[in-house]
Amino acid sequence: MIEPETRPPRSSELLSRTASRLLVVDVQQKLLDHIPVSGTLVENCRRLIRGAQVLDVPVAATEQYPDGLGPTAEVLAGLLGEIPEKLRFSCAECLDWGAAGGDGDQRDQVVVCGIEAHVCVTQTALDLAAQGYRVYVPADAVASRHKLDWKTALGRLADSGIVVLTTESVLFEWCEVAGTDEFRQISRLVTGKDEA
Repeated sequence: MIEPETRPPRSSELLSRTASRLLVVDVQQKLLDHIPVSGTLVENCRRLIRGAQVLDVPVAATEQYPDGLGPTAEVLAGLLGEIPEKLRFSCAECLDWGAAGGDGDQRDQVVVCGIEAHVCVTQTALDLAAQGYRVYVPADAVASRHKLDWKTALGRLADSGIVVLTTESVLFEWCEVAGTDEFRQISRLVTGKDEA
């Protein structure tokens, strides 16, 4: 086994729990009612939130015009703190990273999940990248009403330098090593054996 002091450095392309934040974008019930894969989307967002909590990754969330689109899905809202309202499609201007915890500007990676992929998620991801963040979008934790919009958004994001990956990739990159209590908790999340 390689000792920690002699391990080569990890790739800067990999997520690090100490450099990351999670942003949950507009996972609201009235939008979910029109998303064909809403069950999978909500479950993967829940896994990301719970994984972030286990691994001390700060979490922020937003709601787009909740008077019209309703509140955040109940299963997620119970895991989140205060959720700011917004009217702009991009979340980049309304985020209060200080309220989400972590170390201010020391974290330069943002994992973005939520809906809709081709509107608020895309505009947020591109704006965050323009602000200097490295942005990661798990394809199975974002969705749109129409598959073409979702697929096109992921292609556009990848072409723009946003890293497109999966929920499981995010969780295991954050975790980094097996054999720990944190790893066991993440494994239960991935296999669906955690307490929902």
